[in-house]
Formats: sequence, C-alpha cells, structure tokens
Amino acid sequence: MFDRDRWSEIFEAIGKNKLRTFLSGFTVALGILIFTILLGLGNGLLNSFLSSFVDDAQNGIFIRSGNTSKAYKGFQENRKIQFKNEDLEFVKNNYPGQVEFITPRVYRGGTAKYKKESGTYNIRAVSPDHQYLEKTIMMKGRYLNQADINDRTKNIVIGRLVEKDLFKKESALGKMLDIDGIPYKIIGVFQDSGGDNEERLIYISYKTVQLLYGNNDHVNQINLSYNMAMSTEQAIAFSKKIEEDLKERLKVAPEDQSGVRVESFAEDIKDTMVILGGIYMIIFVIGIGTLISGVIGIGNIMTFSVKERTKELGIRKALGASPRSIIAMVLQESVLITSIAGYLGLILGILVLKLIGNNLEKFFILNPKVDTGVIMVATMVLIFFGLLAGYIPARRAARIKPIIALRDE
Repeated sequence: MFDRDRWSEIFEAIGKNKLRTFLSGFTVALGILIFTILLGLGNGLLNSFLSSFVDDAQNGIFIRSGNTSKAYKGFQENRKIQFKNEDLEFVKNNYPGQVEFITPRVYRGGTAKYKKESGTYNIRAVSPDHQYLEKTIMMKGRYLNQADINDRTKNIVIGRLVEKDLFKKESALGKMLDIDGIPYKIIGVFQDSGGDNEERLIYISYKTVQLLYGNNDHVNQINLSYNMAMSTEQAIAFSKKIEEDLKERLKVAPEDQSGVRVESFAEDIKDTMVILGGIYMIIFVIGIGTLISGVIGIGNIMTFSVKERTKELGIRKALGASPRSIIAMVLQESVLITSIAGYLGLILGILVLKLIGNNLEKFFILNPKVDTGVIMVATMVLIFFGLLAGYIPARRAARIKPIIALRDE
C-alpha cells in the first residue's frame, strides 16, 4: 500500500492520461457536489420547519371552538360553541398520565399607560402552565403562579418590548401599569424567541380577566402538551380522542369540522416528515445516479489504462508479479482518483452551502448544511465506489498472460 515505486507508477499512468483522468474525476466531483448541495437544501427545509416550533412546545395540542356547521341532537346549525372552565377541568382530569401541561387562553386587547407613554397591546389571560407551552423566558421577576389564579390578583407579566415601549430605560419590575383604567402590578418581564409580536404581549391570570371583564367563566382556547413518552401515532390518536370526547360533551356532530377543532403538532410533524422523506429519497436517487455515472467514468479510464499498459503488465507477470499485486495497484489508482475528486466536490459543496446561508429563507430554506456524520458516510461511499470502479479492469489486468502481452503492439 505504501510502496514508493508503486505510487510513482500510478502517478506516471495518471500523467499519461491527463484529459481522461480529469474528465472522470470531474464526473465524480460533480456528483458529490450535486449530492451535497441537494442534501444541504433538504436539511434547510427541515430547519425551516423546526424553526416554526422555536417558541412553542413541540408536543403541543391546541383546542379551539367555533360555530357548528351541522344540526345535531336537537341543536340548530351555526350554534356558537363556548368553552368554559369546566371544559378545561374535564380535559385536565380526564386523561391521567397523558396531559403534561395545560392552560386556557382568554384573549383581550387594551391600552396600557405609564406616565406619558401609552400603547395598545394584546392581552393573554392564562394559567402558570402557559410558560412551558409557550417557552417563555423570564428576564426579570417571575411568571404567574397558582396563587395569582386562585386569588384573582391584578399581577401581570409583560414582554420585553412592552417594557421598552412604555418604560424606556426604566425597569418595569414592580411598577404599576394602567390598562383601560385598571392598575396592574408588573411582577415579571419576559422574552420570547417567536419575534416582536410575541414580545409585545401581556400575560395575566385568566380568572382575573373572567372576573373583571364579564364576570363569567368563558375560555377562548385550551392548549396542552401531551406526554413525550407517546409516539407520534399515539399523540395523533390522543388528539383525536380529545376531539371526539369534547364533541360528545358539547353536543357537536362527530363529522362537524368547525364546532370544535383540535390541532396537534404531531400531525404537522408526521405530514412534514413524509414530505421531507420524499425529498430525501429524490436526493438519494439523484446522488446515486450521479455517483454511478462517475463510477462508469472511472471504470472507463482504468480500462483504457490497463489496455495501454498491457505489455508492461505482461512483463511484470513474467518477472513474477502476482495477480493480487497487480489488482492492488489498479485499485489504488482508482481509489486515488475517486477520493481526490470526491473530496474536492464535497468541500466545494460545503462552501456553496455556506455562501447560500439564509439567503433562501423566503423559499423556506433556513441554514442549509450537512453534518459530520453525513460527510463520514460520503467518504466511505467514495472509497467503496472507487474500489468498485477499479475492480473489473483490475481483474482483467491480473488475467493478462505474459506471452500474449509481449506480442501486443
């Protein structure tokens, strides 16, 4: 393997066939380049999909209500379905071991004022579990706790940009904020990876809002996360079970798609993975196709090389060279061409992906790249194809009979 004379002969043979060597190496490099770029773009699509979950729990289930589209059990169609606290408790207690976190949402809007500054903001009335479902990061103070719910306190948690808008360079923690004429105490300031809109929210106890705005127990939405021990299929079945039970509880027809709607990230993940699986399959087929074309090119150059060196190989055999040594020499040459060309294509592909960066974000391709594991696999594939490309001409070279080779002109 490390015989200096053999390597000298290999480089000499390559030097005599520069054009054919370049063209074959170019085919391999182009195949790896295309494969790397396509795989990186596929990973960019996956990254774009995962980024949509960056500010929410990936095991989330969202339960929304609307107007019924069908008459059912004596109730007319177009009936408004209104969730209440008892529906929240039903979901919370009816599925032991399956619900991880759960929170209601009651939506409000209001004008917040501090000194001379004011602004209109969306208000979410929630429970303490909302922090984990929304992946809220506390910068100052604390989040809402169960005492805030039970005591219906006028404590609020504001987003980073609410503090920036209204308090400028002051710290908002502990200050009183007037919202629609009602004073609230700021107990925390949060940040959120979901962007500016998420950081211009105000969180308050849902029971406080129910008391102050309508003195009712109405809930707009119920969000929960399922036990992560569930498989994707089990999570999808769980969300469908919740939907069936709530429709039965609220007298909504089973086939009614608008009265009660239950959406699960598990379904989105499954659908997206099917699409991405198809994309990766296409990438695999194209990549293998281009590599096979490179293998054929390498095989051709090695065939020509063996044919041109027939007399030389015959002399080697006449002087006692074993078929194994001749096969090893031809295979080394094949692996050398394939490896160098393949690595050049791989490096160029990685550089192209780095240049692309996030420039294709509007096409839902975010941070396209290939990981180290893929590079290692690509290396092994290159070596295998290099051996495969050289094996047939190597066997042909090993079978050359000295007497026939010496007659070759």
